[in-house]
Amino acid sequence: MGAMRIDLHTHSTVSDGTDSPAELVQVAAQAGLDVIALTDHDTTAGWDAATAALPAGLTLVPGAELSCVSHRDGPRGISVHLLAYLFDPGAPAIVTEQRRLRLERRTRLRAMAERMAADGLPVDADEIMGQLPADSPPGRPHLAQALVRAGLVSTVDEAFAEYLGSGRGYYLPRQDTPVEDAIDMIAAAGGVTVFAHPFARSRGRIVSVETLVHLAEHGLTGVEVDHPNHDEETRVQLRGLARELNLVPTGSSDYHGTNKTIPIGAEATPPESLEALVEKASGARIAVG
Repeated sequence: MGAMRIDLHTHSTVSDGTDSPAELVQVAAQAGLDVIALTDHDTTAGWDAATAALPAGLTLVPGAELSCVSHRDGPRGISVHLLAYLFDPGAPAIVTEQRRLRLERRTRLRAMAERMAADGLPVDADEIMGQLPADSPPGRPHLAQALVRAGLVSTVDEAFAEYLGSGRGYYLPRQDTPVEDAIDMIAAAGGVTVFAHPFARSRGRIVSVETLVHLAEHGLTGVEVDHPNHDEETRVQLRGLARELNLVPTGSSDYHGTNKTIPIGAEATPPESLEALVEKASGARIAVG
């Protein structure tokens, strides 16, 4: 695949990004990328629009970021984000679980907004929910944007730090998919799985190395090494673990448009890693503009 620029973790307005799927592929092309993966949270609803809008020369890897939980590092469980690529989006188990997760996200977001309103904060749960696209998987960034609009904070990051982050007063947990079940579900649908930002300590509690070993033995395909929330020491550690555990190492921006300051293409996946993922998958095809 030569010297290609590959970003395998991006979000659109179908979940919590600010670019539509069609806008996202244009942004990727303008940034000089050769390959982009669309990985909205718990949905594949943006695949068709992104594919239809592909500029010439840009390749799309269809994917999703699955909301999972690991229970191996304590009774409370630790949130795990699993990037899934090239799976059959019509597989019944996936359709059912993604529908459940989207409902879970909507219920949780409304509950958080109602708690804030009850405490006198200028947040209107009905207004926030009414602005969401139908059947979208909303996330805390949608509530964070409302806090910015209300003048309570100046940025989405500040909203998370002050109100919405894990351990903050308005944070509520989700009932996410056990990560082992998600790996099995995607594999059965012909897809491959990559552990997203596994050691991003700034996001909260992280799994142990032992859990990463366990997931590799369970069928995990790869691990996101180069990510904006991983420092250099963490990247070196993860690269070594990827070699030891025969996991495919990837790199990605985790682009969310203006909801985050990281530009698209800020991190990259090696071409040989993309080749390995494509070779292992059979559920869906990459799309070429």
